[in-house]
Formats: sequence, structure tokens, C-alpha cells
Amino acid sequence: MLSILSTTYLLKQTQRLSMVAYGVRYRSQRRNLGKSPKDGKTLAQRLQELNFKNPTVHYRVDIGLPPIDRDRKKETAYRMDYMKKIKCNAELEKLARNNELPISMENINEEWSKTNAPLHIKKIAEHYGVFQHLFGDAYFMPYILLDINYNIDDSSNVPVYRGNIVKPNEALKVPEIKFDAPEDSLWTLVLTNPDEHLQKEDVEYVHWLIGNIPGGKVSKGETAISYLQPFPARGTGYQRMIFILYRQSSKIDYSQLTKLANDNDKFELDRRTFNTYNFYQSRQDILTPAGLAFYQTDWDSSVTQFYHEKLNIKEPVYEYDFPAPYIKPQKWFPLKQPFNLYMDKYRDEKQIAKEFLLRKLKKRHPFEKSPLPLKYPNAVPFKKSIPSWLKLEMRKERMRWGRVNDY
Repeated sequence: MLSILSTTYLLKQTQRLSMVAYGVRYRSQRRNLGKSPKDGKTLAQRLQELNFKNPTVHYRVDIGLPPIDRDRKKETAYRMDYMKKIKCNAELEKLARNNELPISMENINEEWSKTNAPLHIKKIAEHYGVFQHLFGDAYFMPYILLDINYNIDDSSNVPVYRGNIVKPNEALKVPEIKFDAPEDSLWTLVLTNPDEHLQKEDVEYVHWLIGNIPGGKVSKGETAISYLQPFPARGTGYQRMIFILYRQSSKIDYSQLTKLANDNDKFELDRRTFNTYNFYQSRQDILTPAGLAFYQTDWDSSVTQFYHEKLNIKEPVYEYDFPAPYIKPQKWFPLKQPFNLYMDKYRDEKQIAKEFLLRKLKKRHPFEKSPLPLKYPNAVPFKKSIPSWLKLEMRKERMRWGRVNDY
């Protein structure tokens, strides 16, 4: 007689043979999945090889002000003591539980400006490609915060932050700019648009340039190029209007730049052609970028009036030329493809729309009301003789899906 162990072994062998006969794979079966973990590379190593960048090509240079010295230990100790005092305050806890705790946004903004504001602004600028399109491989930390507002009237204004949308009709007037700076310091402010030039590539239109600003007082600076409102052409999408604040080590003579301070000359766009990279490169021993703010703007009706009345030219209108969609070569027997949708891919879209419109108008009477739609479309049965593809089309028409909403 067979022992218990031999009986169990025979049962397992029989079960295994039957499962192999039906195509079931065993976990114990060895499959060739590549090299073993000891010899193969880890996911981190493979990603590092794929994302490798040559440091001689992708090296970035910091051209901004030196970092501000901060005592991290003192800041952490101060925050811990402040948190302990707050947690021990029963009145604040009661207000917080009742959702009645007042929060001062001014204090929060002041604390943010002293701590993480430069790093956050730098990350946002990198996301929008500001440094890459203006300074190439260089960047800077915007330690000087700019407070910029467009005053529309006496009661309302539009602020400029980091990428918010400001329409051209809201930026008609010169903005009001404030920033904290020592009294004996000199500054240069430039407003440029790298997305706007109508004739050339890799250049910009400079909208404003004020140099030798004493101690943060923009109104007392020398206006080398007068302010010009944004005029994004129709169809070009959003454009970036970028404010760059430079700190000067000494006074600069901007007379060599083309002056457009007069009202008659400021609308000559050819003389406003500008390149931030060349402007900074020729003055990098004197200028140091320190502040940054920008907004996005797109076309509105005031731009049309600006082209006709101020520039005296025809307004340019752009349209995006979408490439034709790729369609696979037609097959004799397309398996698992609804033949009506498959055949429509190779027909003229205008002809398909015309046939659909005629079929829809055929069910309407010019002098009688259209029949009411079905209250419960899915509850109405179909005839058994109707093919499946036609049932789908009828169900779309009942549920008002797809092309039925186009007309």
C-alpha cells in the first residue's frame, strides 16, 4: 500500500499535469524576466541615466544678490515659543473651535515676505520660463519684493503678482510701484514682453525703462523709455509682461539707448526692439537683478482700437493651423469595428454633417410643434429586427449625445 506522503505527491503531480494541460502557469515556473536584482540596475539608477545632463551645457549661474544671512536656530526657537503660547491660550482655542478666530492677512504676508517669498517667486518664474527666455542659463533670487498696482479709477485697482491675468484695458495707465530700499541706493526698472514681437524672433518689446531710481522712489527716476500699454495680437494667446528690478552699483548714463519719452515717438515699435540678455550682459558689472514680478495678458477690444488709432496699422489676427488627424489605411475586414463609424472616418466631414442635418430636418414640420422628447428614453424598447449599430445611433439621438447637439 502507498504511504500518505506518496499519495499526496501523486495527487499534486496529477493536479499539476491537468493545470498545465489547460494552459495555467505555475508560480514556481521559472520565467526569463531579465537579469537578477544583484546584477541588474535599480530603477533610480536607470532614471539617473535617462535624465543625465551634461554640467558643461546645463550649468546655471546665479547672477542675483548674495543670500540674506538668517539665523535658522533663532527662528525655529521663536516659532516654538510662539506655538506654545498659542496652545496655552484658552480664548484662542475657543474661537478656533467655533470658527470665529480672526486671521490677519497682513501679518501673514509680512511673515511670508521675510522668509519664503524669494524662493517661491523663483519657482513660479521658472515654471513660466521667465529666466530661460530672458537670461538664458542664468537665474537670480528676487529678494526685493515689488508692490505693483494699476489704478483704474479712484476706487479700484488691479495688482500685479506672479502670473495673474491683467487685461490690456486695465493696464492703460502707468502703474504705481513701491519697494523697500536704502535711501542711498540706485535702481533700474524694466518692463518687457518676450512674447509680443510682430516681426522678429528671440527679441522683445520694451514697454518701460526707468533708470537711476533713488532709494525706491520710482517717480524720481530718469525715464529712458516711456510706458506703453500691452497690445497682444488676437490669436496669440496669453503673453507675459515682466517687471525686472536691477540694483545699480553706480549711476548709469542711459542716453545711448533710444529715447522714446515723447508721446509722438513712443508708438514706434521698431525702436522698442529689446533684448534683456544683451542689455544685462553689457552692464553686468553695474547692474544686479534683485526684484521680479509679472502678469499675463491676452487680447481684448481695446487692442483693436490701439492698433487703429495709435499705431495706424491694420490689426494682425493669427490662427493656429492644426495638422490633419492621422487615419490608418483602410482594411478589407476591420474586425471589432462598428462599420458605420469606421466608414465615416474616410468620408468628407461636410457631407456627413449635411446628411445628418437633412435627416434631422425631415422630422420637423414648419408649421407644427416638434414632438416632445421621451421622458424615459432607455425604457422604450427597440424592435428585434434593428441591428446593433443602428440601435446605438438611435440611443444617442434619444439621449442627445454627440452630433445631435451641433444643430
